[in-house]
Amino acid sequence: MPKTMELAMVGLGRMGGNMAERLLRGGHRVVATDRSPEAVQKLVSLGAVGAATLPDAVAKLSAPRAVWLMIPAGKPVDDTIAALAGLLGPGDTIIDGGNSNYRETIRRGKEVAARGMHYVDCGTSGGIWGLENGYSMMVGGAKEAVDRLRPIFETLAPGPQTGWGHVGPSGAGHFVKMVHNGIEYGMMQAFAEGFAIMAKKADLNLNCSQIAEIWRNGSVVRSWLLDLAARALSENPTLDGIKPWVSDSGEGRWTVQEAIDLDVSAPVITQSLFERFRSRDANSYADRILAVLREQFGGHGVKRG
Repeated sequence: MPKTMELAMVGLGRMGGNMAERLLRGGHRVVATDRSPEAVQKLVSLGAVGAATLPDAVAKLSAPRAVWLMIPAGKPVDDTIAALAGLLGPGDTIIDGGNSNYRETIRRGKEVAARGMHYVDCGTSGGIWGLENGYSMMVGGAKEAVDRLRPIFETLAPGPQTGWGHVGPSGAGHFVKMVHNGIEYGMMQAFAEGFAIMAKKADLNLNCSQIAEIWRNGSVVRSWLLDLAARALSENPTLDGIKPWVSDSGEGRWTVQEAIDLDVSAPVITQSLFERFRSRDANSYADRILAVLREQFGGHGVKRG
């Protein structure tokens, strides 16, 4: 039986709640806290120890303590670390499992280390499917801290030796996850463009849902993203009711900026990010400029209305 541990999970959104549940299934002791009492109660019903506040959660842990944050990047992380500074002590560990900017993670790691504590950044991929399939985790921080947390990572991962690893010092985990998400942007864009071309070829009457299923088995483009595309197309082949508006959570922007800073050519990731920006402009000023320029120099017709 693998070694079990205890930790506090702060932030029980869909992903945080699922991670806590997977840890409970693995026999770990989880102290769950969130601004939503309902989210806490759900975990309690699955075997977690509930805590109404952050001090309450820390008080229910034994030293050396581990507190895993699954909260939005930016100020919420800084505020939570500031609150934990007065609650934790030397030897304790804070794990940031969210999508923080790696530069902020490096800063936080130094600040936490100055208090004699550890700061581990865990870039986490797997989304809502991680509960059953396991999570891919890119871990940064001191080896001592990561080694102590190994039973937790082994439980959350698809397998004890697969899908996770200690990739470097503080900040490395979030840096690798940032690049991972940038690659994801490019892959998603390629699938989107390919299916759009096939959907537009009306004279061949192609069935994109069928083609996605064919590609899922044996083709060189088979992937989890293709699995998800096939699932979405089987449920809604014409994508009725779906607006062409694509958000971004920041990692693509950070990846492009890093490529610029490092003089690395990254045209696919960059263009896929810009395509997301384009999707949000329902009344594109740039496209209207293009239309009137064609009218001005070539007398081409302009659609008005």
